[in-house]
Amino acid sequence: MRTTTPLRRALITVTATAAVVLTATGSAVAVPVCGTATAPHAAALSLSPLHPVVELAAERLATADLVAAAKWGTDSPIDDPAREQQVLDNVAAQAQQLGADPDEIRTIFRDQIEANKLVQRGLFQRWTDHPDEAPTTKPDLTVVRRQINRITSALVQSLADSSENRSTFTCSPELAVAAFQVHYENHLDALHTRALHRALPSICRD
Repeated sequence: MRTTTPLRRALITVTATAAVVLTATGSAVAVPVCGTATAPHAAALSLSPLHPVVELAAERLATADLVAAAKWGTDSPIDDPAREQQVLDNVAAQAQQLGADPDEIRTIFRDQIEANKLVQRGLFQRWTDHPDEAPTTKPDLTVVRRQINRITSALVQSLADSSENRSTFTCSPELAVAAFQVHYENHLDALHTRALHRALPSICRD
């Protein structure tokens, strides 16, 4: 996992970072650890400039539930190297058109892909252990992939737009605050919170 020490520290202490910002804005409150009760004053926290990037990463992760449901009980493997390479080639081409670094975007999307598979594996394990929770209907994977492609394109654009923010020394704490905000707004469970953190290591250039 390509996580720098400063970023790993920042992501682990997401709520602590958010608490500091809340205090600085005059809204000093106790902020719970991710996965516990939600923070009633989280909305008072100003949005991080990296919020759009993290929100799109979380939106892309949400599609992993649909992909897992489509593959459950079939011969379709979670790992799909051909599909993954296609995604990486497409985002690199889009990055080049936007004037962004194709290699950097590839690296970031490798993390997105691994995070997506983390969710799929977690759900497969959950459904194996608790068959009553397994999906009873299968989404159309072709339709789901069109949705993923849309979110992927938006994420590449957002990464290009946030290039300056991702180069500053404040990127890691801003990313941590954005992760806290997105966790709170989307009521992420433990599995999706872990996956979101897995999706973020390459966002900052530090």
